[in-house]
Amino acid sequence: MNGLPLPVAILTGFLGAGKTSLLNALLKDEMLSNAAIIINEFGEVSLDHLLVEKSDENIIELASGCLCCTIRGDLIDTMNDLLGKRDRGEVKAFDRIVIETTGLADPAPVLHSVMSEPTLLERCRLEGVVTVVDAFNGWATLDAHAEAVKQVSVADRIVLTKVDLLSGREGEDMLFAIIARLRKLNPAARLLTTHRNEATAPRLFNMGLFDPEKKTADVRKWLAAEAYETAEKRHRHHHHDVSRHDAHIRSFSFTEKQAISPAGLELFMELLKSYHGANMLRMKAIVKMTDEPERPIVLHGVQHVFHPPVRLPNWPDGDDTTRMVFIVRDIEKAMIEGLFKAFTDQITGGAEAFTDKTLSLNR
Repeated sequence: MNGLPLPVAILTGFLGAGKTSLLNALLKDEMLSNAAIIINEFGEVSLDHLLVEKSDENIIELASGCLCCTIRGDLIDTMNDLLGKRDRGEVKAFDRIVIETTGLADPAPVLHSVMSEPTLLERCRLEGVVTVVDAFNGWATLDAHAEAVKQVSVADRIVLTKVDLLSGREGEDMLFAIIARLRKLNPAARLLTTHRNEATAPRLFNMGLFDPEKKTADVRKWLAAEAYETAEKRHRHHHHDVSRHDAHIRSFSFTEKQAISPAGLELFMELLKSYHGANMLRMKAIVKMTDEPERPIVLHGVQHVFHPPVRLPNWPDGDDTTRMVFIVRDIEKAMIEGLFKAFTDQITGGAEAFTDKTLSLNR
């Protein structure tokens, strides 16, 4: 082990921007072959761990050989614990740390933890912030969420995703507009896209130390304010609903043992987009289907945009239960859960039963 500090990169971006997809692609690069990945998940249940192999309670071994640690409590404690395991030889000697924040995260607390905690400053240095922005939904997201503005403003690298969804003259205008807005928010950040495979590990990492003096005045203000807030919070314990971000945004999950038909799932998704698309900030699901119950479908969606469903060869954890996770604004769990279960009821109750339920749920 050499005495050089471990570089720490923050990977942030709003819900559904494509952080996990980018990270999965980057992990195939040799540059991250010895990295430790820390994931700060939002809500009751995460499905990302189904696509990797667990080795113990909180350290996960990725297919690439990298280590993944899910935050359970304070970020500082998690990092110190991971560094301690490295020192004792309980995990392999990783040479870099990448922290993937929740999409709803104000990045200032994470930055402040890495930049000011004495125990971490002895071992680590913050090399920079990578912020992922959805080209299709980015403009509306920046309008609606202050956190997204902060995520862009503090970035050293901005990765623009879903450019392929912008087509024609209107799409071109949207792309130019979002690029201009990002440049205005953060003129110093290097802007890359996933569309032309520009967002590679060598271009995104080795960014150098995060320097607040080179950021906008707002970023300096956020980091200074966080210093006072962190000092106060460390002297008291907070008990709050981890599934609720504010008065309007919340996360929830539900499960269903009964399979859904392909036609039923298609109708469910169409109704979901029609009635709740604007307020459905993020959706993840692994779904049991009637046509091939042994091969579930994985769904990823943000607002009105859903990526094509992907069939898995089998259930990754042996549990053939449908599991759905939502992060929403001003939508009650019973509304979406009832709608989905109404379509699974068609198997036993007939078309008339689930049609009546669907109409009553969405009046």
